[in-house]
Amino acid sequence: MLPAPESVLGYRGITIEQLGRVSRGLPKVFRVANGDLIGEGLAHRAADESVEDFICGTKGPIRLLQLGDRFTEIVQRGIKAYLELRRNYPLRFPHWPSRNRCLCAPLYEPAWWNVFPRQGANNCYNYGTNYRTDTYAQPGRAAGVTHNLTCPTVTAAAVADALIDRPSANNRCPAEGHLVALVLAPYDYHWYRKGRNGYWTHKMGGSPATNLDNSGHLIADPRSANRGAYTTFCTFMVVMHGHVKIR
Repeated sequence: MLPAPESVLGYRGITIEQLGRVSRGLPKVFRVANGDLIGEGLAHRAADESVEDFICGTKGPIRLLQLGDRFTEIVQRGIKAYLELRRNYPLRFPHWPSRNRCLCAPLYEPAWWNVFPRQGANNCYNYGTNYRTDTYAQPGRAAGVTHNLTCPTVTAAAVADALIDRPSANNRCPAEGHLVALVLAPYDYHWYRKGRNGYWTHKMGGSPATNLDNSGHLIADPRSANRGAYTTFCTFMVVMHGHVKIR
């Protein structure tokens, strides 16, 4: 049975509330709409599929409310309109393109990062881990671990902050957390993070966050992107949300 639309305007069925002892197999409150029983644990058709016509008809119990013939006509039209809606109501599951499978990844929200004082006080490591500290965070500083701007030492410092080294990730999103990438220039390191849409974004020091590489292209894979002076690709790592501590 297709799920009943809750957000349509107009008639959405009859809500039935059981008073006193609850009938076995039925919740205390449920709906009857187009002959469907809708409620917790229900996926059934009513034994009498015309029950709504009876209740809302000119000779049904709704007449006891003395709302007038006009009201009954409106309800009857609503029932027919709802029937048509149910016939045409599509059941569509979300479709994620092959590149778009990072459901746990942070959203790309440059407007949140690119404002004073947040932009200038948070760097690529803050952005990569999606962790605002306003301290221009450095790998390992929160754990008392230092590095000397080499792939092994910066990776080890990030591991001390509870990032997970995942060199075999091969640009694939983890089942939990989100993927980041560490790259090096002769004088600096830089971090990219993979977003929910499957593309990568980054934030160079106190500069604005961006989703473009040095050539102005979207970043499908940081290994093949134009990274400027950051020519050494070190590793992929995983950020487990709520586990990482940086400073």
